[in-house]
Amino acid sequence: MPGPQIAAQKISPRISLVLGLLVAASFLNYIDRGNLSIAAPMLKDELGISAEKLGFLLSAFFWTYAALQPLAGWLVDRFEVAYIFAAGFFLWSAATAATGLVHLYATLVAVRLVLGVGESIAYPSYSKILVRHLPESRLGLANALIASGVLLGPGFGIFAGGNLMARFGWRPFFVVLGLASMVWLVAWAAVMPHENKRFLKAESPSITIGQFLRLRAAWGACGGHFANNYISYFLITWLPYYLVRERGFSMQSMARIGALAYLLGAAACTAAGWLSDRWIKAGGDPSRVRKIFLGALGVAGVILAFAPLGSPNTSAVMLILVAVFFAVSNSHIFVAAQTLAGPEAAGRWTGMQNFAGNLAGPIAPALTGLVLQHTGSFTAPFVITAGVLMFGAFCWCVVLKRIEPVDWAALRGLRVADDKMTIASGRGSAW
Repeated sequence: MPGPQIAAQKISPRISLVLGLLVAASFLNYIDRGNLSIAAPMLKDELGISAEKLGFLLSAFFWTYAALQPLAGWLVDRFEVAYIFAAGFFLWSAATAATGLVHLYATLVAVRLVLGVGESIAYPSYSKILVRHLPESRLGLANALIASGVLLGPGFGIFAGGNLMARFGWRPFFVVLGLASMVWLVAWAAVMPHENKRFLKAESPSITIGQFLRLRAAWGACGGHFANNYISYFLITWLPYYLVRERGFSMQSMARIGALAYLLGAAACTAAGWLSDRWIKAGGDPSRVRKIFLGALGVAGVILAFAPLGSPNTSAVMLILVAVFFAVSNSHIFVAAQTLAGPEAAGRWTGMQNFAGNLAGPIAPALTGLVLQHTGSFTAPFVITAGVLMFGAFCWCVVLKRIEPVDWAALRGLRVADDKMTIASGRGSAW
């Protein structure tokens, strides 16, 4: 948790602008990673690929994105985060533009891998910037605003992308979006926060993966994050296809349903962040407050299990409710990481937690495609996803006992003691 000197400060206009740009980056981030799924019905027909190969393509982004999270966390803790973030933004925007220019299946897979490399830097950067410049009582709303980009991005992508692709084809949308996003870099160069080199050195302790895995809190946060991401990627990659091919909605109707789901989710996400901060300021226990909102994931799971059983319109309404309760939970997953890690380890904790969470990226789209290919129905994928959500709620509410700062100094002291005992016993280093 930020120190008292941070908590006592007012939020400067410059930091408010920085927060606005982080929200905009999150918005663009999730348009870029989700728009291939909007094009999936057309792309599948154009390339003549199976549902299984389509799932493989949709999951490719997550291989590099997930694998590079620990490295991204180390980079933003070790070097000036503003420049690292700008480099990642440029790379993912360029990859988005390139997607509209390639025609071979293998080349599309390669471009999606590059997109994952660029976007891997995003969330460790968000966490490092927020925890360095905001007090605990402001983290809920700040993270909720960024998390709203997770919902508004796909919502805008489905609405605008669905309508524009239906009229002009899918390729122009990718090229224009990727090139237009570069304007963000100009604004970032003007207002980005600069870190004092003394802080960079002081906040870069030797926190290892072994120390992270020693913590019960890490396992709870990683399991919960995995479930949050599973439903997010399930919706991003397969919701358009489900509504069009399974439920018979037109591209335009799919666009309206998807946009409404994500718009209401973004509103619920922002409201949850604001309400949690107000609750804590009024004297609520921060850990209990944050966990109540994280537990909304279980409600989303119950609703999702019944979503494929009703009529097309009933199913659409239930999916909208799933998006709303998922959004309430999603508003707090990085608040948990930032509070647990504190300023000195926010980048690395976020990177490792996001690595575990984004293992859902390769799994959710590919597993859904595989099960769909063998069953011919979305019922089993929905039930599987609902089970994952219930598991996630258990991790957030039970496995993670309390959301409070880890005493890194004590943990490092414990490691020194362990090393001495190990050496004395003649067994070598503990790690």
